[in-house]
Amino acid sequence: MPRIPLLAGSRIAIVNADEDAAVLTPPPPREPIADVAAAVRDALRFPLSGEPLEALVPRRGRATIVVEPPALPVPGAPIDPRQAAIAATVGELERAGIPTDRQTILVAGGLQRRAGRREVEALVEPELARRFHGRVEVHDAESPDLVPVQSGLRRPVRVHPALVETEIVVTVSAAETVLDGGPGALVGAADAAAIRAAGAYSLLETTASQGWQTGVSLERALAQRAPVIGASLVLTLPRLSGALHGFPYETESLERVVRSPLRYLYGALPSSLRERALRAIPASRGVSAAFAGPPSVAHAEALLRGTEERARWLPAPLDAICLGVPGTSPYLPRERPNPLLAAYLGLGFALRLWRESFPVADGGTAVLVHPFERRFAHPSQQPYREFLRAVRGGTARDDAVLRAAEMHAATDERAIDAYRSGRTHHPLLPYKDWSACQPALGRLGSVIVAGCRDHDAARVFGFVPTHGVGPALQMAQASGAQRIGFLLSPPYFPLVVRR
Repeated sequence: MPRIPLLAGSRIAIVNADEDAAVLTPPPPREPIADVAAAVRDALRFPLSGEPLEALVPRRGRATIVVEPPALPVPGAPIDPRQAAIAATVGELERAGIPTDRQTILVAGGLQRRAGRREVEALVEPELARRFHGRVEVHDAESPDLVPVQSGLRRPVRVHPALVETEIVVTVSAAETVLDGGPGALVGAADAAAIRAAGAYSLLETTASQGWQTGVSLERALAQRAPVIGASLVLTLPRLSGALHGFPYETESLERVVRSPLRYLYGALPSSLRERALRAIPASRGVSAAFAGPPSVAHAEALLRGTEERARWLPAPLDAICLGVPGTSPYLPRERPNPLLAAYLGLGFALRLWRESFPVADGGTAVLVHPFERRFAHPSQQPYREFLRAVRGGTARDDAVLRAAEMHAATDERAIDAYRSGRTHHPLLPYKDWSACQPALGRLGSVIVAGCRDHDAARVFGFVPTHGVGPALQMAQASGAQRIGFLLSPPYFPLVVRR
């Protein structure tokens, strides 16, 4: 009987699986490009379609470089290769005749907590930070200075002025999902209502993705005012070193974690020390490819390449899937996730990274391994506390309760002021996260929270709480699940079901 380690919060849960269980691990990471800056420069000089960057740039004009906070992928790396990509883009604009004092770096964070000075400085290399003399703008989705653009969508969209008051727009991002990077970065610089409505059924397919359509419409609307070009990177999966060398790609690394006597010592540590130990594990990410062109074109090509490199193929949908939820949030700053963020990581993110077909059969079961404790990092997660308080009297699946609570959150001046000052996430972000869980919930028959310590919190979402993984798997088998898959994440990777 195989024993499988799953990261549940800051603990490592050892699961006894059946012999025929499907252990889902990603393929080993590709060899990275040695010089990321050179790859980005070549991509901007030889784009997939359209004119190269130097042909689009007016001399002594103004340029806006759109970047995103490096919240994705999870986990990140101490040295982010996007830093080199941003530096290369700034250099190419200088070479084309736009000095740094005519350049603006726009941090498009969407509804996430607005980046502070320390987070902004971490976006670029120290050398670039010293010589950059332009402006750095952190997007405010509630700013009254947002400019309306004719995007052709049903509702008007307002964007940051830096996207309009410029002679060229350049996006620099990593292709992680259809909503993040490329045209999604432009959506991240729009008004709160537009960002809230930008969803997707699958994070790897552009069809049925309102967020992708909004981004492409914005790209075309901005291109009528000034040239728009983008550079998209394909990030490799992380390489861990030290005690977790080879994890989770090699079978030997899984056995090493299960048999290690240090696991018992680690489990006896306080949660704060466990979290610190996990963050201290050396990890590195590289870039396997770089593409440029219109943001939607470059991003789509990079996303396809990344899916091919990182995907795990399934011969058929599973009857049930079991996955651990790590003790980190999907947004910056990295914090302990509250119950809604834990549900989002499992259902709204991991189980939306699929192509061709949903990885679990209709009516199947998902087992989330996480304590589901109602702890909210202060002050950034205050909107999540208010979300659970608003639905406490009923259930998060009551549409009438959700609509009333969201309408109140959208007009809560105190919460909006806290977001604008950079203290908290936007009050609409919890509702966007819960909406992201709906595609998976619409296909699943039940969601079981294994190792749950707050049963009331699980029941608010309509989940079934259990004390351990064993009882959760027995419940799944009792409901008819024969083929159970165990998703070893993070890192998160695509699941492709062969038709």
